[in-house]
Amino acid sequence: MLNRKQILECKDIKSEVVQVPEWDGEVSVRGLTLAEKDRWTDCIMNDGKVSMKGATALLCALCMRDEKGEQIFSSDDMDALDKKSASALDRVFQVAQRLSGIGQEDIEETVKNSGKTQTPDSD
Repeated sequence: MLNRKQILECKDIKSEVVQVPEWDGEVSVRGLTLAEKDRWTDCIMNDGKVSMKGATALLCALCMRDEKGEQIFSSDDMDALDKKSASALDRVFQVAQRLSGIGQEDIEETVKNSGKTQTPDSD
């Protein structure tokens, strides 16, 4: 049986290097902490509705890391990331989703629990 110390000292947040041909290079992608996952979930909720607008850029920003493990982008960079290649960010998003334990069923559960869905054109 694991004890408190073993659990708290465990390096349980995985990362992986993702090749991004659209950017002619690679980027380190790290899974979310529980607090970051809660922040991401809160951000996709808008007045009791689920809005995926900006969700890809936000998850990518939270998960892309530099060589020291520091977050590369901040919330101030969302507009700039929204203008980058959808293909490139989707590649990063898929890895970030997997490493963070965010599956399609999690998104559907958030939608179900919100009771409403905001469509892309219903701003």
